[in-house]
Amino acid sequence: MTHSVIPCVGAVVWDADRRRFLLVKRGHEPGKGLWSLPGGRVEAGESDTAALVREMREETGLIVTPGRLLGSVRRPAPGGGMLEIKDFEATVTGGALAAGDDAAEVRWVDACELASLPLTPGLVEALTSWGVLCHGEF
Repeated sequence: MTHSVIPCVGAVVWDADRRRFLLVKRGHEPGKGLWSLPGGRVEAGESDTAALVREMREETGLIVTPGRLLGSVRRPAPGGGMLEIKDFEATVTGGALAAGDDAAEVRWVDACELASLPLTPGLVEALTSWGVLCHGEF
C-alpha cells in the first residue's frame, strides 16, 4: 500500500536585527503543543510561494515575501502518509504579529531559547544543516 505525500511549506522569518526568528506553538496535531516553524499544507493548484504567503498570514498575521528555499524534510502525517515540508526564508513586509489559525502561540526566539522549548522532532537538526543555526549554537 502506497501512502500519499502531502506537500507543505514552512518559513524561517528573522526579526529586523536577524538575531531572532519566528516560531509557532502548534495548536493542533501533528505536534500539538510543540514549537516549530510557521507553515502548513499547500492547497490544490497553489504554488509553494503562494501557500507560504497564505499560511504565514493565517498563522502569524504577518505579510511576507518568500525568499530562497532552505531545504526540505519529510515527517509522518497523522493517519498515514508523509508530509513533505519545503522550508523557505521569508521577509516580513507588513501585518501585525498575532497567533491565528492553528497556532496556539507565536513568538520571536533566539538560539539560546531553543533549549527551553519543546520543539518538533528534527527541527534543530534541519535548521543546523541549512545554516540557520551554527553548530554549537544550540
